[in-house]
Amino acid sequence: MSAQGKAIATWAIPAAVLVILLALLASDAGTVATRLRGILFDGYQHALPRAYQDTKPRAGFAVRTLDVDKASLERFGPWPWPHATLAALVRDLKNAHAAMVVFAFPLETADPATPKSLLSQIPTGADYDAVRTALAQMNGPDETLAASLSSLAAVTGFTLGAENGHRPAIRAPLRFTGNRDPSGHVPQFAQAEGAIPAVERNSLGIGALNLRFDTDGKVRRMPLAFRLNNLPVPSLAAEMLRVLADQKQLALKSDDGDTGLIGALPGIASVPVENADVPTAPDGSIWIAYSGDRVERRISAAALADGKVAAARLDNAVVILGPPGATLETPDGPRDIASVYAESLENLLTDTPLRRPSSSIEAELICLALFGAAMIFLFVRFGVLWSGLFLAASVALLGFLSWRLYAADRVLLDGLSPSLALAITFATGALVRANAVRNARMRVREAFADSLPAATIEQIARRPELLQLDGVSRTVTYLRAGVRDFGGLAETFKDDPAAFTRLMQRVLVPLMDVALARGGTIDRLTADGFSAFWNAPLDDPEHAIHACEAANAMMETLAKINEVVTHERRNDGVAFPPVEVGIGVSTSQAIAGGFGAHGRTAYSVTGDCAVVASRVQQLSAQYGPAVIVTEDTRKAAERGFAFLEVDYIAAGAHEEPVKLYAMLGSPVMRASPKFRALLTFHDHIFQSLRTQQWEKAQGLIEQCRQLSGASQKLYDLHLARIEYFKDNPPGADWDGAFRQILR
Repeated sequence: MSAQGKAIATWAIPAAVLVILLALLASDAGTVATRLRGILFDGYQHALPRAYQDTKPRAGFAVRTLDVDKASLERFGPWPWPHATLAALVRDLKNAHAAMVVFAFPLETADPATPKSLLSQIPTGADYDAVRTALAQMNGPDETLAASLSSLAAVTGFTLGAENGHRPAIRAPLRFTGNRDPSGHVPQFAQAEGAIPAVERNSLGIGALNLRFDTDGKVRRMPLAFRLNNLPVPSLAAEMLRVLADQKQLALKSDDGDTGLIGALPGIASVPVENADVPTAPDGSIWIAYSGDRVERRISAAALADGKVAAARLDNAVVILGPPGATLETPDGPRDIASVYAESLENLLTDTPLRRPSSSIEAELICLALFGAAMIFLFVRFGVLWSGLFLAASVALLGFLSWRLYAADRVLLDGLSPSLALAITFATGALVRANAVRNARMRVREAFADSLPAATIEQIARRPELLQLDGVSRTVTYLRAGVRDFGGLAETFKDDPAAFTRLMQRVLVPLMDVALARGGTIDRLTADGFSAFWNAPLDDPEHAIHACEAANAMMETLAKINEVVTHERRNDGVAFPPVEVGIGVSTSQAIAGGFGAHGRTAYSVTGDCAVVASRVQQLSAQYGPAVIVTEDTRKAAERGFAFLEVDYIAAGAHEEPVKLYAMLGSPVMRASPKFRALLTFHDHIFQSLRTQQWEKAQGLIEQCRQLSGASQKLYDLHLARIEYFKDNPPGADWDGAFRQILR
């Protein structure tokens, strides 16, 4: 794959994953998004549930549940209770001044204990006509229950989707206000089964008993509207609200399709209650804010029958009766049906349901798209670290906003799904990047073998654009290291060539490792040594210092190697001689670049620094010290080492001479009195040479020989040159450089 193709893959693959995740969350494929939101919103309700408050001070009606507890089952027998028992409880509620009774279970089956059921057991004949007539005229428990409902406002229910039963007579169909019909989101049913006719006739309100279950089986929302053959019909909760408000029809407001950020199918926006509009989901359901199973809400049916309930608890109360044991899974844990209806009615009467605006999903998707695009940009432009930091910041921001909106305003914003999608996108990008880096690292290692430091290979693998093969001009410090008197040393091993090869390997490989460890790039490798350079292919502002550090470390390493090899012997029993290495270092502008072929990449630098460093290395033996640098290198690395001028000579490819310096040690040495004395003498010696004061220069050299650290070979060299110049005067226009050695 080309470099451009790899760069495209770096962002294209995570971008494609981001688009797929956006589509999955938008379509709620597999109900994954719904389940994630449920987990998050349930966690919020566990952490900060709705504060329970009695609805009577605000709405004028208290909300209670008639508890079918153990004492009630012992008193009235097992469930379902006879209709006569229910009628008695309704009368007790009437006497306690309750405002409404709600049956949160179907009443579609007649009570089998009705007197009419005994007619078939009466013998035929005129003697029994009076008995049959009396039984036929007697009110049964169904009629008794219906009669009790006429004395107290009652709401009963019907079941949508059920068949072969009494079809309910919808008393108060819903109506919608607004410019556009919002019923497109409302669930549709073709069949329904109502309560027995007598009960239905005496009920002020009848509503659908169907509940809304999420995909995980939990009840998080209470529906207010359904459709029965396209007729908008109320739920049980909606009918409770309508009857309490004494309205002929409950009106639900349409959002006219204007709430979405990009437009949407019209849905239900809210349901009006006294002095407020309670927001709903587009399908007309409310998000229930649970306060928990409160003892203040519960009243035992047995205690009611025994007159043990304080009058104030039932005064003007809506009392909801549900079947025992029929628990529902809710964010608050298992709850009975009656308490779920009670919580919903409390939400409606106090305007405290949770709110999830219809534009929430669009807002979440837009956040995911924007954050995801920014994360991918940072990933491609700046790498995994910055992208990861942005991911962490985005997740923290989404989490904070989501929790803040819930805690302050009871608004539900899903911060979990976008956060997980961002994490998946980041993980995808990281895997693509890791794979690309791994492949690039392998290619770089194969291409450069051991010519680049491990840190440089890692950086180029992560950012291939750092390796510019096209060629760039940059200042480079070039080092050439070579074994002195290589030919003579090889001659001593002519009878044991294997030992000579091992010796060269033992010397040169550790020195190359030193150069690599100091950030150098290995260039040319020859039989007697190698070259290395700094500040290419990666920037190294301290390249001259690092090259000098490498040269100094090479000398220390060589000393340790010689301590070992001088104790070894050739085949003829002669001990290995110590190996001397000369190092030349030069700094100048050079062209850095290369080319790739046959799976390998050639990368090198071309310039005067390479030529001069090689020439200086060859000349280094005549000065004595091992490391000789040019003036440009000395200027760039002077703060880190002690340098002593040793020559002014034409050593490059041009006629311009260069000053050469011996690198003798660290700044500590530079500050020592012995070195400063030596430096002073050298300044005077070279000043005398440049002004052709031969006798003065000779005298200074003789004095300098006595100083500590002086190189006798260096002074022998300059004394020989003085004799040469005496016999061959350089002329009045002489620049002070010695050129004879180049002829």
